[in-house]
Amino acid sequence: FRSGKYVYKPIMNQTCCPQYTIRCQALRFQASKSHKKVLKKMLKFLSKGDVSKAASEEEPMDSHVEVVDTCDFVYKSESQVSQSELTPLSVDHTEGVENEDKDTGETKEEVNEQKMESGSLQMCADKDTPVPGGPSHSAKAVSAPPKPGKGADLSKPPCRKAKDIRKERKLQKLLQSQTCAFEGSQLQAGSQVLLSQNSKSKTNQPKTIEDFVFASLPDDAPHKLEVRLVPVSFEDPQFKSSFNQSATLFAKYQMAIHKDTPSDCGENEFTRFLCDSPLEAENAPNGPECGYGSFHQQYWLDGKIIAVGVIDILPYCVSSVYLYYDPDYSFLSLGVYSALREIAFTRQLHEKAPDLCFYYMGFYIHSCPKMRYKGQYRPSDLLCPETYVWTPVEQCLPLLEHTKYCRFNQDAKA
Repeated sequence: FRSGKYVYKPIMNQTCCPQYTIRCQALRFQASKSHKKVLKKMLKFLSKGDVSKAASEEEPMDSHVEVVDTCDFVYKSESQVSQSELTPLSVDHTEGVENEDKDTGETKEEVNEQKMESGSLQMCADKDTPVPGGPSHSAKAVSAPPKPGKGADLSKPPCRKAKDIRKERKLQKLLQSQTCAFEGSQLQAGSQVLLSQNSKSKTNQPKTIEDFVFASLPDDAPHKLEVRLVPVSFEDPQFKSSFNQSATLFAKYQMAIHKDTPSDCGENEFTRFLCDSPLEAENAPNGPECGYGSFHQQYWLDGKIIAVGVIDILPYCVSSVYLYYDPDYSFLSLGVYSALREIAFTRQLHEKAPDLCFYYMGFYIHSCPKMRYKGQYRPSDLLCPETYVWTPVEQCLPLLEHTKYCRFNQDAKA
């Protein structure tokens, strides 16, 4: 790790808080639910000006680790439903329909509509109106009033849930439409199956970071966000022209978040800490167009810098050195958002430089709860402090629960 030009390695078995090098496999990274909430929050802010701070509690500064949800349910296209599944429902099928409805999922509008229909259907049943699909009864039996104090009138058909009836109607309509389609053209039906399968498979694919980050905004969007990659060099015109604004933002961040004094975060301290670098800029023929070296990734919102990510671009990775941001925009969870943007940036660089495929997040400190959030960027690996072998973080966490210092590599001969 480095601080300015100072490069250091902690003595792991002696320090009070062992710091393990952590890297994320950027090409295989999948955003968790909390990550997607942050991305959606930024999209809503940019496109609609939504500044709801309720979602700001999603900052991953806690010790829990989310597991990526998977769904094994396979959706069927309309032309894939078998004949047995199209049999009209009876009262005994209620339980099966409920389970099927849970799998397919219903929108809020459908649920509200069902509640309204349920109330009206129960009233109709009380008025001796037979329900479709229920057992048939004579008019005389239906009109017989129940005896007081004897409970439900057994001569009447039992009430059915609205969603059962809706399911039955849907299947009946589906049966009719399938019959017509079959009579019309078997070939056309087969092509519809294939088309439906392809559309469903595309629809069910989870969204990537890029789907959120590069989503198109409406023309009347109230905010505009631009991310600029600037080489850390006073010879670069962009870096030089934005230096004062960037240094002022650094001081504001340090004093608000880390309680530094003004003398602790002046321009000299800013330059020494985040502008000086031991890396020399290099442009390799098989490397990325921006070259290798140290950079500031500036987040410009409506013409001003609200965050700066200090990164090193190396032949095999993008290394995150530091991030500072405007505390006034903390509701956007800029720490999480910038990390996701840097993972997406690593993927972009990989297209030009195939060896560049890892995202280094600095150190993982399990004994510090506020630093455990780094373990939520999966898949990630921790570096064994003795054998320098990368080990999946899932294998390391149980060991770190028992002792702060661990040798992750279980090979005694290594």
